[in-house]
Amino acid sequence: MSTLYRSSSSSAEVPSAEPTAPRRNKPRSRGEQSRAASLASHGILTVASLVALFPIAWLVFLSLGPDKDDYLHPGRIWSKMTFDNYAFVLQDTNFFDWLKSSLIVSLGTTVIGVMVAATTGYAVSRMRFPGYKKLMWVLLVTQMFPIAVLIVPMYQILSELQLIDNYFGLILVYCSTAVPYCAWLLKGYFDTIPFEIDEAGRVDGLSPFGTFFRLILPLAKPGLAVAGFYSFITAFGEVAFASTFMLSDTKYTFAVGLQSFVSEHDAQRNLMAATAVLVAIPVSAFFYLVQKNLVTGLTAGGTKG
Repeated sequence: MSTLYRSSSSSAEVPSAEPTAPRRNKPRSRGEQSRAASLASHGILTVASLVALFPIAWLVFLSLGPDKDDYLHPGRIWSKMTFDNYAFVLQDTNFFDWLKSSLIVSLGTTVIGVMVAATTGYAVSRMRFPGYKKLMWVLLVTQMFPIAVLIVPMYQILSELQLIDNYFGLILVYCSTAVPYCAWLLKGYFDTIPFEIDEAGRVDGLSPFGTFFRLILPLAKPGLAVAGFYSFITAFGEVAFASTFMLSDTKYTFAVGLQSFVSEHDAQRNLMAATAVLVAIPVSAFFYLVQKNLVTGLTAGGTKG
């Protein structure tokens, strides 16, 4: 009986549950941020974006004020917003002449400057001729001279060549500024393209120029986009050279045309704001065309050198 009692009592006992292991947090993968860090980074980027966009929004807001002194009392603009400033700029100024001049000079500087810089950068990247290193340093040294020092000798040179008040003369001046930087940029980008591509071109019977134009340039589109954007912006927004070398009102660029709204005793800031907004449209369109290649070109050029 005692044996049966012990067996029945042991069978009635409920087995105790095994202790559960403590739950561990899933480790974050490399590069993954915590929620607090992610919120902080997004907050900082939001504030930075607002800081960058505020001047643009403020300029657009001031361009809607009808009076030249509305910038002193911006709160009054809300009750009298108008597009009369834009109508006056488009109809009663040389706006379209400025647009034509700016596009001719900027696009000309972009095409000529990028081609010269591309051939220079490719030659220094691939060929080992006497003085190839000194050539790049000479180009870099030319960027150290201030504009005030260069204006007088450049004016004398253009005057002797009869290129004063001439689009081509201004394009050459801007190329002297854009080519050195773009040559350094493209040289670094060409260094990232394997030499085997050049050798394959020579095996196929291509000349050095054929290899450059048919094989290398298509691979260098991101770098060319960055160089082109820099050349375009440099020529589009420059004031000192354009105001010195262009004498006709119809050949002023946008940057010089804006000065016509400022005199010794008066400043039509509402018209300047409206013109500045209109000026930003071509630059924004050009940036939209090359934006896909800008980031790639800016980063790839620094991987070798």
